[in-house]
Amino acid sequence: MSKTIAVIPGDGIGPEIMNATLRVLDALDCGLSYEFVDAGMVALEKHGDLLPQPTLDAIAKHKVALKGPLTTPVGGGFTSINVTLRRHFDLYANVRPAISFPGTKARFDNIDIITVRENTEGAYLSEGQSVSEDGETAISMVRNTRKGSSRIVRYAFELAIKKGRKKVTAVHKANIIKTASGLFLNVAREIAKEYPQIEFNEMIVDNACMQLVMKPEQFDVIVTTNLFGDILSDLCAGLVGGLGLAPGDNIGTEAAIFEAVHGSAPDIAGKGIANPCALLLAAADMLDHLGMVDKGNKLRQAIRDTMTNDRDSVTPDIGGKGSTDSFGDAIVKRVRAA
Repeated sequence: MSKTIAVIPGDGIGPEIMNATLRVLDALDCGLSYEFVDAGMVALEKHGDLLPQPTLDAIAKHKVALKGPLTTPVGGGFTSINVTLRRHFDLYANVRPAISFPGTKARFDNIDIITVRENTEGAYLSEGQSVSEDGETAISMVRNTRKGSSRIVRYAFELAIKKGRKKVTAVHKANIIKTASGLFLNVAREIAKEYPQIEFNEMIVDNACMQLVMKPEQFDVIVTTNLFGDILSDLCAGLVGGLGLAPGDNIGTEAAIFEAVHGSAPDIAGKGIANPCALLLAAADMLDHLGMVDKGNKLRQAIRDTMTNDRDSVTPDIGGKGSTDSFGDAIVKRVRAA
């Protein structure tokens, strides 16, 4: 097949890890072409806009984008670029796999959890924000809808079937936040009845956090609202060695954006030591989305084999002596040999 995707190299270490990732994709012979577009500080400097219209147009045209980490300036009224992209394209499902890889010095070695997070509403809408005149009281509304809850829960169950998963856990705080979280939980219970082949359970968010660090093997697919999903997916990333191994998939009906979850790491930008794995794993998820599941699995296996057998090639953050390029080169070599 031949397919063009939008590519946003990003800020900081973004161009370095994107270069390694595209070399691996080319070695996989996926038939992909790239339209490079800008966002973040690079775009602000070149075009005077954090998210230029041509970038939005390219994503809309190709319907798939691979994105490096972006920097949103602190203060000054700048809105998060990631949040803006999710809202603009209605990317309602944020899918965050957390899978154990060898040699990471993580506390667990048998993690395989997918967090499915509602991506467009909940606490991150930040509606009705106000601060009292005396500065003593701040208010921000939380709004969940039946539509938003229904489509994210249904997505989680459909993903479980597609991936051969056996259990979906709905995480909530309906015991206290009886309206917003209660609606989500009630919808999850209703939809779960349509999928009798998938085990369903529900868990209060604070207990879920404790259970994740005590008995993570009990989890398979987690589905939850925006704020809880943001927190839990980072917690799950910590179980497998950190954000350097954390891909993020933002899925909507009209577009999908695949990204490294970690930040732009300006402190190590240009040093050639950034770990490209999060973006590579996001690229593997992108291949699944494009119907190239075999190639996605081939990429994941090449990453795993490289981390197991080519320790000198991997980056220092996971105990190696290599660079971004040497890590990428080792994966390219394995992909071509497979």
